[in-house]
Amino acid sequence: MVEPYRLRINGGVLSPAELKYICEAAEALGLDTISFGSRQDIIFPETIDESKFKQFDKIQFVKPKRDGIENIVSSYVSAEILQSTSWLTSDRYLYVLEQFKHNPKLRINVIDPKQRLVPLFTGNVNFIASDHEDYWYLYLRLPGWEKTLMYPALIYSWDMEKIEFAIESILIEEPETIETVFDLVNDAVDTNNRTVDKPLEVPFYPFPYYEGMNRIGTDRYWLGLYWRNNRYDIPFLKAMCELCSDNKIGKISITPWKSFIVKGIPLQSKLNWEKFLGKYGINVRHSMLEMNWHLPVNDKDALSLKKYLVTNFDQNDISTYGLTFGITSYDSDTYNFTSIVIEKNRQPEAIGGFKIRDTYNLLYAKNFDPNTRKYIMHVQDVDKVELPGLLMELSQLYFEQLGTDKEEDVQSIIKETKEEEVYQCSECKTMYSEVYGDITQNIEPKTSFESLPETYECSLCEAPKSSFEKKVLLK
Repeated sequence: MVEPYRLRINGGVLSPAELKYICEAAEALGLDTISFGSRQDIIFPETIDESKFKQFDKIQFVKPKRDGIENIVSSYVSAEILQSTSWLTSDRYLYVLEQFKHNPKLRINVIDPKQRLVPLFTGNVNFIASDHEDYWYLYLRLPGWEKTLMYPALIYSWDMEKIEFAIESILIEEPETIETVFDLVNDAVDTNNRTVDKPLEVPFYPFPYYEGMNRIGTDRYWLGLYWRNNRYDIPFLKAMCELCSDNKIGKISITPWKSFIVKGIPLQSKLNWEKFLGKYGINVRHSMLEMNWHLPVNDKDALSLKKYLVTNFDQNDISTYGLTFGITSYDSDTYNFTSIVIEKNRQPEAIGGFKIRDTYNLLYAKNFDPNTRKYIMHVQDVDKVELPGLLMELSQLYFEQLGTDKEEDVQSIIKETKEEEVYQCSECKTMYSEVYGDITQNIEPKTSFESLPETYECSLCEAPKSSFEKKVLLK
């Protein structure tokens, strides 16, 4: 399969003028549609004439596997319309994303853990917002690593680009541990790290419905648009960009689900937008049965399998509210981020001219939450005709446990719950936990507060050790 050209869209955010320019370039290159990728990039789905690229100097055409250039994913698209961390506003995302001037060689995610639309851990470098304003957890899964590991410090917003670039620069050392990465990065750049004082908490919410016209506050709307074939008509997109400009809408956001969202439609313009969608015959009420799927781009077999499964769901009146599905293959190098994964197996070599049917494995995320990063094998080596029934079985299992804790999970929580003593700065409320130590001041994990030197100061506000008060937390 030929790898199509992609256009980097920093954080999945672009202006109407930028999208219109891309559409005009696509037309000049002989295309009548464009597609979206799972990393919020734009894809030119057909073969195009590379000799014409120089006519479009505002566009960088890349093939990630060949060029080694990756897109940055962000949850900017969810700001204002979904659950969010209070300090992480739309403007803050844009300021953070603006830092990244270089062409990333690693997959970068910039994510709010309280939203559900954009996955947290699908990057090599995952910045995840903490409760501390302008500080981020950093989770790494570098090439060759089997697990995603937490960096032992919180990252300051305005250090994110230089730290990510430093991580790219040390890959030649082939670091195998998070401690090695930390040491090498600290040797390379000056940072404003903050102590990790509590583990990352990722609340569970059912997957949202992200299509149609929806209200923001009292006087604005957001519009989500999804096309099932992931082929977005260029004349429609150009006209939409002009309408956005007329309404002074500054940004358009791409989702990882091969759709896009326009935020900030004025109340007085809602009727004009509805007429516009009607004029172009745009459907804005697709069933959730078919919207929440992650498929490889331009994979006709995967699209055919999805249609087969969705048709079976529909015929059986099955609800999949809150669930997401992914179709992948044995040779995929992407990380799963759906509730349920349908994995196509490698075919054995044919013997004697017999036709060998495809077989599949079914996996589901622990608690059907892909952010657990733990997948459980449900069945292996099953035929295509068995998949609808097995997926309905998994869907039923999901609804049975939704909102309840399995007995083993409850017992696990009871065993893991214990009291933890921490010391909190009375000036700025930063906490010192001996579990984590204070890596910003070279204090190792499991160092008791009593054994800290009297010269110890708060890593954030530099208050003296005497300003810390003992607290007891349930962990």
